[in-house]
Amino acid sequence: MKSFLYPLVALTLAACSPSGQEPIDREALVTRNNPHVTTPDTLSSLSVGNGEFAYTVDITGLQTFPEDYKKGVPLGTQSQWGWHSFPNPENFKPEDVLKEYDFGHGHKELYSCQFKEKGRQKDACDWLRKNPHRLHLGIVGLEFDQPVKLADVHDIDQKLDMWNGKITSHFTVNGRSYDLETACHPQRDLIAASVVAPAKTGIKLHFPYPTGGHCDDACDWNSNDKHTTQIISQDAQNAVIRHSLDSTTYYVRLTWEGQAKLTEKEKNYFVLLPADSTFSFSCEFLPQEPVQDNKPLPPFGETAAAASQSWQSFWTKGAAVDFSHCTDPRAKELERRVVLSQYLLAIQCAGSTPPQETGLTYNSWFGKFHLEMIWWHQSWLPLWGHPELLERTLAWYDKAEPKAREIAARQGFDGVRWMKMTDPSGEEAPSNVGSFLIWQQPHYIYLSELAYRANPNDSTLARYARLVDETARFMYSFATYEPERDRYVLKGAIPAQETLRAAETVNPPFELSYWHFALQTAQQWRERQGLERNAQWDELLAKLSPLAYNEDSLYLAAETATDTYKDIRFTSDHMAVLGSVGILPMNDLIRPDYMRNTLDWIWDNWNWNKTWGWDYPMTAMNAARLGEPEKAVGALLMDKRTNTYLPNGHNYQDGRLRCYLPGNGGLLTAVAMMCAGWDGCTTHNPGFPQDGTWDVRWEGLQPMP
Repeated sequence: MKSFLYPLVALTLAACSPSGQEPIDREALVTRNNPHVTTPDTLSSLSVGNGEFAYTVDITGLQTFPEDYKKGVPLGTQSQWGWHSFPNPENFKPEDVLKEYDFGHGHKELYSCQFKEKGRQKDACDWLRKNPHRLHLGIVGLEFDQPVKLADVHDIDQKLDMWNGKITSHFTVNGRSYDLETACHPQRDLIAASVVAPAKTGIKLHFPYPTGGHCDDACDWNSNDKHTTQIISQDAQNAVIRHSLDSTTYYVRLTWEGQAKLTEKEKNYFVLLPADSTFSFSCEFLPQEPVQDNKPLPPFGETAAAASQSWQSFWTKGAAVDFSHCTDPRAKELERRVVLSQYLLAIQCAGSTPPQETGLTYNSWFGKFHLEMIWWHQSWLPLWGHPELLERTLAWYDKAEPKAREIAARQGFDGVRWMKMTDPSGEEAPSNVGSFLIWQQPHYIYLSELAYRANPNDSTLARYARLVDETARFMYSFATYEPERDRYVLKGAIPAQETLRAAETVNPPFELSYWHFALQTAQQWRERQGLERNAQWDELLAKLSPLAYNEDSLYLAAETATDTYKDIRFTSDHMAVLGSVGILPMNDLIRPDYMRNTLDWIWDNWNWNKTWGWDYPMTAMNAARLGEPEKAVGALLMDKRTNTYLPNGHNYQDGRLRCYLPGNGGLLTAVAMMCAGWDGCTTHNPGFPQDGTWDVRWEGLQPMP
């Protein structure tokens, strides 16, 4: 189901909220944070969507100036089903890029790798990384009756109404006034717009060929000879367009109100020209040819009403956090980030497949998604009262299981090894980093646990228990027992801090802690089913290596990284050691005083300019669990480039990643923990200073494990 539409019911949230608190005015909370755009800022584009489909607009309320925005936050039209592969005449296969390693596990291991030297392996790697890639389904924008540049647009007044899921846009061109409203259907890959414009203003539908680029808007406008677009049917109010690219074909259905005509302007470029200055249209993207039942698409009014109902249900069903009673001057900005992040993640990262890091806005890593990031994208959902949106995505793991089982088997391990960089088919993309990561492995157990805590019943157990067990089986088989020291170690992996190398790294701290948490949780799942605990897993839990530290009582980036605090390679990228406590609860492998020492050192000395968006909420969660609320707030609002949140709410990283949704998701997870705490926590708002300046009011949040 594509909609996050829920029945509007009277909800009693008092049990999940501080006692004696007045109910939060949800509508006021959301609407006071609505983005308002008054300048042609290409980083301020706005989106509508439903988790399966998203459509991003410029200041006109449609996609009129895509070239101007391609280096900002691009004007994407993307879906979960919209994928394409270039021809493969050389018949490249995944086995072409396998390379053998020996990491001391007692057997050879085959990894999907990148090759640098010219030849079939390199060519195969290049093809497999970029195929399949996510499609930009087509530009839907205004067609003026004369050339118009972005600089010609004036009197801009554009608002995103998050309470109703609608964008309203006003502007002038050459003194002529334009007014548009744009909405996305909550259950269909369909946008609808109401347009008031001067005569002879049309709607353009322009279809690109994919670039296959690593990170771009996926629009190649110079390859018209490689694809074809045709009007296959048309009457007075409807048209169907077919777009064919190599072996991929999809369809666009168009319905309009009033008199209009659709014509081909040039190859792969069409214009719908209405007879009147006031009109509306609906445009739906479809993976199969639509059934000719003569039933028109929902008109704009119907789509806008459905969107409004869906969004109001989303905002009223889930949790809410109100910072308006805080006196700390930073609180207003934090509230803005929190509200906008909920909106963005609901439309970009709550679909039937795991999200890519730039969501449904533009392509990064060829549009593929990264499973180590799914926790950052989606762990917030059950904590904020939306577990069904997480479960919609978790169902994909069942489809990916055969590939994951194949990876584990060819490397000599039991169970399933979840891939890192992948696509809807579950195929593993070759990588000299991604193929060696392991911290995506426990995510399935953690997220399944959150789903169970939201709905603790036999149905949830039945849905996830088998893959929880298979995931844990790999984790046990991957650990290596050292009889001389009577301990289990983790080796032969690149940790979350990707500056470390697989062949040299033993016992990275976050992975150790995550192995402990996930296997302990997997045992609980066995007990819930009436099964005996797995004796081997218990032995591993008892003998898993503690986190390694130095003479200053600081935890190391790995047991083998003895120069952690001297070599900049170890103090750049993710400070993953902090994830050991924060993302995860405290455990027997860790001393709280040593972890607090480590937090303090990182706070004062880390190379913060080499971090990523989710590092800040990770730091905040660590600080909160360690009783350092000022650091927790300070981390969330630290003034660093990769912790920038644009007017539209996107977490800006750099010129390549102008939006980065793991940062948004991490923020929401951190705020949930800072308010509702974690298992066994008795402090109200434990992640916020208790000096009276952070009177944070909340409803409906759930504690973290």
